[in-house]
Amino acid sequence: MHLQAGASSIFSALKSRELCNRRVGTRPSVTNMTADGACPGSGVLVVEPNGTVAPPLAISFGKTVEHSHLLAVADEEGFVSIFNTCRKLPSSLNAPRLTDSTRKEFWLAHSNAIFDICWAQDDRHMLTASGDQTVRLWDIEARAGLGVMKGHSGSVKSLCVHPSQPELYASGSRDGSVAIWDVRSSSSHHAANERSFLPVSMVKGAHILKQRKRVRGSKGVTMSVTAVLFLKDETMLATAGAADGIVKFWDFRQLKSPVVQTPPQEQMSTECREKRVHGISGLSLNPSGTSLIASSTNSRIYVYDMHRPEKGSVKSFQGHVLGSFYIKAAFSPEGTHILSGSSDGNVFIWQMDSPESAPIVLKGHGGEVTAVDWCPTDFCKIATCSDDYTVRIWKNIEPSFKSVTQPSAIRRRITADPSCDATEARLCERIDCSSPSPSSEVMLKVGDLTMRRCTSSEDSLTSQESSAKESLGNMEASQFLDCTSQTSKSFQRSETSISTKQPMNKSPVDLSPSSVFSLPSASKRRKTIMDYYGC
Repeated sequence: MHLQAGASSIFSALKSRELCNRRVGTRPSVTNMTADGACPGSGVLVVEPNGTVAPPLAISFGKTVEHSHLLAVADEEGFVSIFNTCRKLPSSLNAPRLTDSTRKEFWLAHSNAIFDICWAQDDRHMLTASGDQTVRLWDIEARAGLGVMKGHSGSVKSLCVHPSQPELYASGSRDGSVAIWDVRSSSSHHAANERSFLPVSMVKGAHILKQRKRVRGSKGVTMSVTAVLFLKDETMLATAGAADGIVKFWDFRQLKSPVVQTPPQEQMSTECREKRVHGISGLSLNPSGTSLIASSTNSRIYVYDMHRPEKGSVKSFQGHVLGSFYIKAAFSPEGTHILSGSSDGNVFIWQMDSPESAPIVLKGHGGEVTAVDWCPTDFCKIATCSDDYTVRIWKNIEPSFKSVTQPSAIRRRITADPSCDATEARLCERIDCSSPSPSSEVMLKVGDLTMRRCTSSEDSLTSQESSAKESLGNMEASQFLDCTSQTSKSFQRSETSISTKQPMNKSPVDLSPSSVFSLPSASKRRKTIMDYYGC
């Protein structure tokens, strides 16, 4: 079969990527993000679905590609609003007047505050957790309730949908219980034209701090479950509480006792000179499922290795102020950055691989920044909500991907002659033949050839050395680095015209013919795709 290598073929793409110095894309910097409407997709939204402003408590971007531009916002009055972030968003000046133009849907979901929301069933359904002690399932397009889940005796603070079974949910409550719900189960009944579900399993007192004195005003906080999160293995459930500062991992198929748990993050108190345990306000898992972050009330974000969570945190991030359990953190779509709210009204972004570096601070909110979320399909779009009754959509001022002419690394194919061993190849890579210094002395050693090139004005070169220098000067740096067989033959010809030198000492490793650098000659090696293009 004859193949035509057209401009759009995979062969042309591979050739161009391997050999050509093309313009490559680089990830933009999050320091250029703005929410003042200066670039398309950025802006400010005022939460007032019924005409009265209310502080937003939970936000979430759509999880599928076709709905990732939709942002769901839940507020303290019990309303759920869905905004289209692809439209032109208002700035802070005209946000009260133009917010309705970007609102796609809204409805009254609960008669109490909504603390958490989750997209489900390919973004066709939505789950809401409320202070009325229930979890409700909604059809987004019809704005109709599909069922209510009852079983908690306190406000439901967190929700999570199973990654592969969209009919399976987990919830954590202020009463200290963790419940598993399955809308396919038979433990349901119809009441008042609404389907009601009971939990298929529940554990009570999941995060109770034992042997500690109760602090005044801490009623309900000492046992509240603030976060629930299914892991990528689809059998484990991670939970965190407001009292013990421990992340526990359960097999949700039998909620009897945790399989493993992290050690508490204790800190010495300056007042009573004893160790104080700080609670956890939220959990987030990176896309690969290998790292888990926990936002602690000691204003630190701890990172746990999911292969060994019992060993404790592997790194931590700080700089923000976590003054309430409403403040959350989230990973970027590729897990390279961490986004968090703060009590000082700022938004903080850290690089995952640089915990010691100062965070990037985004300013604009006028109150405590609580819930945050990163668009799953756009690295340059994040959403934050605050007690100033607004939701800000941050976008990068520059294009999503900018091009540069010089990539940081160019992949190249190296074809070496059997006579060019590993030591010679490494030596060739370290020598720059194109730009010698005014007065420097360079030693070139290839095989048994030793050639001294003196560039000082006082030194003189013999006629043989001059010809060798000229041949090297005309050689391109890339051809010299490739160490091809033609280059090897050129050095062999130059060797006959230069005075005899002492052979270079080689180690047994250098003399080994089985070195990975000792590739077969061009006549013996197998043909590759480059041979068909004359490369």
